[in-house]
Amino acid sequence: MRLTARAALLDMDGTLLNSDAAVDRVWRRWAAENGADAEAILPHVHGRQAHSTLALLFPDRPVEQNMADNARMLVWETEDTEGIVPIPGAPAFMAALAGGRLPHALVTSADRALSAARMGAAGLTIPPVWITAESVSASKPDPEGFLKGAAELGFTPEECVVFEDAPAGIQAAKAAGMRVVGVGPRAADHAPTAHVASLQQVRVATLPDGSIELTITA
Repeated sequence: MRLTARAALLDMDGTLLNSDAAVDRVWRRWAAENGADAEAILPHVHGRQAHSTLALLFPDRPVEQNMADNARMLVWETEDTEGIVPIPGAPAFMAALAGGRLPHALVTSADRALSAARMGAAGLTIPPVWITAESVSASKPDPEGFLKGAAELGFTPEECVVFEDAPAGIQAAKAAGMRVVGVGPRAADHAPTAHVASLQQVRVATLPDGSIELTITA
């Protein structure tokens, strides 16, 4: 399968790097402190800011309490980089985009400190355009982050392709009117435009007009 685009918008956790163990540790810590069932919570935590997950799972909980816990959990996450590694193929994929001077942006639900810590732990370079929790007023599945990424790169939603692993992120990309390459097992059941097990299945080339050609292999 081949896709062409003018720009690529890249989620971080689960798409470029594997931070699942660290995410699980933080949520298990929160669950233990709050007498909650960690196993019931964990399926819902990926791809969202923590306060958004808490609002989804505990609708009667005060917003102020959720925001305070969100801030504490960001500190825990930023301090815990044990076991964070790049998704297979991510270093070569990022190098191909940067080497070809192809427009791309990081669009993550993490804040700047956390995304810098995790990208650094995985040995990945953050692109010049970098949309984080501080950049938006609403977390994924709201499309704001992807729309901001496209606007900062100077392209319309239809000219962009998103790389995402989480249901909330795929929903956000679709709401933004963008095509989606789903990465990894979480993405498979959410009807992305294309699906890959890892970024090893994606080849990047530059077309004569400067567009990105993505070849997706089995």
